[in-house]
Amino acid sequence: MGDSLLGLCLLLFLDGATTGAFTTPLLLTRAAAFEPWHVALAGGTASAAGNALQLLALRWMLRHERPWMRRFLPSRAKVEATLAKYPSASFLALMVARATPLPDAPLKLVAAAAGYPIPRYVVAVLLGSLPYYFVLALFGRSIQFPGWVLWVAASAVLLAIGVDLWRKRGNRD
Repeated sequence: MGDSLLGLCLLLFLDGATTGAFTTPLLLTRAAAFEPWHVALAGGTASAAGNALQLLALRWMLRHERPWMRRFLPSRAKVEATLAKYPSASFLALMVARATPLPDAPLKLVAAAAGYPIPRYVVAVLLGSLPYYFVLALFGRSIQFPGWVLWVAASAVLLAIGVDLWRKRGNRD
């Protein structure tokens, strides 16, 4: 699926709409076959669209809290603490967060809770992803990473997130 630019974009869209844990491995392993600026523009657009879908889902989940959703959502106290720590999910902060490999979940949560405008969010994510995706595509082209190493690393991150959620769930009960 990731052998074509369209396939890579679909994977980046799905990753953006879900955990975002596989963006870097996807770009380092799959983008080498394409021009870096193609990857940055097309991949960044697909990823921004996926992130917008995720933001919409987070907004809905925050507005319509249901018992089955509690395992996926942070507690109300956590949301309030995040809002206090990051009082403004500004355009520049969202853009810079997306331009780095650092997790942008706190800002995404603030943006969802604050009702940040979706079009502005998409533009911030796209502008942040352009240089990041370009550099990763160039890097993946110059150094051939064994795909399994990157996928194991991304899976370890997901596993750590899962263990953390499981642990927190045990503390709530």
